[in-house]
Amino acid sequence: MSLLEVTDLAVAYGDMIALEDVSIEVAAGETVTVLGANAAGKTTLLRAISGLVSARRGSIRFDGEPLLAVPSHERVARGLGLVPEGRLVFPFLSVEDNLRLGAFTPKARSRADATLERVYAMFPRLPERRRQMAGSLSGGEQQMLALGRGLMSLPRLLMLDEPSLGLAPILVQEVMQQVAAIRDEGVTVLIVEQNVHQTLKLADRGYVLENGRLTLQGAASELAASDEVRRAYLGL
Repeated sequence: MSLLEVTDLAVAYGDMIALEDVSIEVAAGETVTVLGANAAGKTTLLRAISGLVSARRGSIRFDGEPLLAVPSHERVARGLGLVPEGRLVFPFLSVEDNLRLGAFTPKARSRADATLERVYAMFPRLPERRRQMAGSLSGGEQQMLALGRGLMSLPRLLMLDEPSLGLAPILVQEVMQQVAAIRDEGVTVLIVEQNVHQTLKLADRGYVLENGRLTLQGAASELAASDEVRRAYLGL
């Protein structure tokens, strides 16, 4: 059984259709990517899975259980985590306070100290800056903080929205290595990205969204070799 199963999902903002009949699945332990240009519907898909926008029709199931009627905070408690686009750290709170805010469910709060040490071990720059205001960190450090905060909720599936956005190429590689480390810790990953080259190296499978519709899907190696993907996203 898939850990996450999205079937025939449609989302609209007023009269504007953002997603139309989108179906994806993610098995436990997989890293799956959703690729596409700006305004393709990638962020809307993650927001719908998280419960931050409502679906017009379709279904979302997590670990076999329907989610559409479940509020967003309860979805987090069940193991769905989201690291949003733009990082959205709290700039005037310390690094450690930002991390602890990620552990807001009862289960996560009860394990916060142990999870915090795990996060610090994964991102060694963060403990060095634990008392520093988050807004004073570099972009790469803020992304590490956002990833760490996402892990503080003890997710079974961590969704990442454009984690490389606005970062220098060398930092993009570092962030992707960190995502791989999260996967190797046993967390299932669903990653939305425009950096197709780096993401297809990381992912097991992928989907391509165009104008709110799925146009391609398959193993990451197949997508990387696809003429359509190479022309549209890799400049080849």
